[in-house]
Amino acid sequence: MNNIIKTLFIGDVVGAVGIDAVKQYLPILIERYQPDFILANGENACEGKGITEIEANLLFSLGINVLTSGNHIWENWKGKNLLSTCPNLIRPFNYPPGNIGKGFLFFENEQLPQIAVLNLQGRTYMQTIDCPFKAADYALSIIAPKTSYIIVDIHAETTAEKITLANYLDGRVSAVIGTHTHIQTADAQIMQKGTAFITDAGMTGPYDSVVGLKKDIAYKRFTLQSPFKYQMATDDPRIAYVFFEMEIPSGKANFIEAQIFPELNRRRVSE
Repeated sequence: MNNIIKTLFIGDVVGAVGIDAVKQYLPILIERYQPDFILANGENACEGKGITEIEANLLFSLGINVLTSGNHIWENWKGKNLLSTCPNLIRPFNYPPGNIGKGFLFFENEQLPQIAVLNLQGRTYMQTIDCPFKAADYALSIIAPKTSYIIVDIHAETTAEKITLANYLDGRVSAVIGTHTHIQTADAQIMQKGTAFITDAGMTGPYDSVVGLKKDIAYKRFTLQSPFKYQMATDDPRIAYVFFEMEIPSGKANFIEAQIFPELNRRRVSE
């Protein structure tokens, strides 16, 4: 075993296009980074809303070890049973007691020490669920005595809430990876006490879109201020990812980078 755990986090996988992007590009990333552990947020894998056994099995077959989720996990009824039966799929821990599924898990195999993955959800501009900060404290009281390798997916709307949580957990977890907005942020960093952080990992899916939605549907929603059926875009598939390393035995992060692959076009505007 090496003295680091190389970890690849795939940003929100959106629909069949997102799964196709994983199928097309994940082998390239595996060759480039040689990750020991791969996880992805899969809450939008089924046509942009929720995830079912079909999409989960596809993603696992492509090499993903653990799937996290978020608020959209509840929007597909076929996915609810999956939460109670699939050992490597989690939902946000801070939903009230009585909801199906689990909010964290321990992953291990013969090649790796035990790795914990904790899923939390923010409350600002989202459902008024239980406090993610207090939920994190409770979850870590169970997790931390068992392992030093702890990855948190914070699924939240606002940058401030994610950054605040990351600072709150700095030094207590290996990484805090933000999801939900589908826009990869430029602040990947190792925080002062050794936690890797990025505000949002971004979207894996169709980039000729508005965060996965057909552009004309998004335009109608914003200008007419009335509901229009969600329709997935289909063009320009790309994979958004975060790669980081966790040191053995401390669990602290020593490297992080985030990219969209293939890289988005950068053009100089001519005069």
